[in-house]
Amino acid sequence: MGSTHLKALTGIPNAELTAVMSASEKKLAGDLSGIQGNLGGPGQLMNFTHVRKYRTVAEVLQDPDIEAVDICLPTHLHAPVAIAALRAGKHVLVEKPMALEGQAADEMIREAEKCGRTLMVAHVLRFFSGYRHLSTLLQDGRVGPVRYAFFRRRTAAPRWGNWQIDTKQSGGGVFDLLIHDVDMCLHLFGRPRAVSANGYEDLPSGIDCIVANLEYPGIASVSITGGWHHPGEYPFSMEFTVTGDRATVEFNSAGRPCTVYPAGAEPETMETDEKDPYQAQLEYFIECAISGRPPEKCPAEQSAQAVKLTRLILESRERKGERVRCDL
Repeated sequence: MGSTHLKALTGIPNAELTAVMSASEKKLAGDLSGIQGNLGGPGQLMNFTHVRKYRTVAEVLQDPDIEAVDICLPTHLHAPVAIAALRAGKHVLVEKPMALEGQAADEMIREAEKCGRTLMVAHVLRFFSGYRHLSTLLQDGRVGPVRYAFFRRRTAAPRWGNWQIDTKQSGGGVFDLLIHDVDMCLHLFGRPRAVSANGYEDLPSGIDCIVANLEYPGIASVSITGGWHHPGEYPFSMEFTVTGDRATVEFNSAGRPCTVYPAGAEPETMETDEKDPYQAQLEYFIECAISGRPPEKCPAEQSAQAVKLTRLILESRERKGERVRCDL
């Protein structure tokens, strides 16, 4: 994600890359070619000739020229580094998941309020055109009352780092991956009354799968499914199907753009944005930091709820599908 954010930042005129931080001398030299990821594409060679190079967080936070930090570190470092950055007077964009636990996420929000700085979590799905279209269609009433919603996200277990298979650092595959869709359900439907989930976890073998059901009044079925399916060449994909009284909306990253299927009418394919969603995300964060406006398109409070809700889903899986109430 650090590589992806760097590429997006180069297209934003009102922001300047001041410094980069890494424990890797190779990366500090600008060689990000070994980086891989599900979204955002592979790494590349970057020119850091005129950029300050730091090897510790403390060095970054002591630099008075840095007004904002973009945290793309393993998940267990998100909360402590974000809190330290806020206390140092920096605005903070932090990659998802916001933190490993809801309590830490809440502490991040309190610190941002206390310090008067912008805190935003990089839930980039909110800036992807297909998911934005879905949100608009629901708000406009074109879908009608929602009766069924299905979200799936799956990929091979990552092979480009060891920290992901350590739940103390990443939270595990389901937590790291499907929190995108949990956040989207919170954004679209609000907080569920309860959740239940079943699945299988064997992180050393690269398997971490789940089928989660979110209980909402008035919606017959809301489910989130997917996860890691072995290390190897299994391709990444994300998709959704949402059915209401007036229309069904569907999207699949493997080849089907966001399409509306109205009852008794011809399908309508929604336009795909030309702008990179990562650039749109960074632009929005920067606008909020400059203006002092809260990031209403991606509020930190919902990002914290996504952490808590995903934890409850995993708790239900551990309890073999037991229904768990959602007191977020």
